[in-house]
Amino acid sequence: MIDHITFGVSDFKRSVAFYDQALKPLGVARLFTPDPSTTEGVQVTGYGDDRPWLWLAEEDTATGKLHIAFSASTRSAVDAFYHAALQAGARDNGPPGLRPHYHPNYYAAFVYDPDGHNIEAVCHITSSAR
Repeated sequence: MIDHITFGVSDFKRSVAFYDQALKPLGVARLFTPDPSTTEGVQVTGYGDDRPWLWLAEEDTATGKLHIAFSASTRSAVDAFYHAALQAGARDNGPPGLRPHYHPNYYAAFVYDPDGHNIEAVCHITSSAR
């Protein structure tokens, strides 16, 4: 099981603004931003629900394929994530909808974050629990 993940971003302020807005509908918030004096001068911030488990850092920008899928409790939360992410500057990579090639209840939306990473919200429950 993964405890946390950190990846570097090219523009820290832009990425923080994006993730603040895009993750809010999923119940994920920025929880901790240490003073740069404790991180060798690097700006770092952590997102999560009850503790930080997704970290952004202003150095070593992640390059190549990066795909992060966030679990959503409802299909409505997937929809809200998608719209919030687009409002925050994301590029569309697949609107909310069923992806039955994964499994019959795989409801997801995909966007590209400011650095072009594939960010997804997915709900695995049936539509009656919308």
